[in-house]
Amino acid sequence: QVQLVASGGGLVQPGGSLKLSCVASRSMFSINAMGWYRQAPGKERELVAEITGSGSTNYADSVKGRFTISRDNAKDGVNLQINSLEPEDTALYYCNLRGRLRSWTPTETYWGQGTQVTVSS
Repeated sequence: QVQLVASGGGLVQPGGSLKLSCVASRSMFSINAMGWYRQAPGKERELVAEITGSGSTNYADSVKGRFTISRDNAKDGVNLQINSLEPEDTALYYCNLRGRLRSWTPTETYWGQGTQVTVSS
């Protein structure tokens, strides 16, 4: 099984920055995409940003220009640089990976445990 270990959340003032990181516990045979989702209280989980194995990126409209996703290929990980934080960004952020652990295993989706981001003055 694969675990995703996320870190970097915290309490930050509006306008501040954070960097979230997520690393897979095992080396993957292939990665289709890695990304970050978030879920605020009373709301559904939503895609924040995603990066494919080829490096293509996709962002939610609400974070474009403020969030930057990048891969850590050496560690089968993904980072999310978050700038110009707004109170509306407060949520539990989940790391996501779609890929194959070995050449003979199917593509699966894995989720991290979530890291809390709170934006408040």
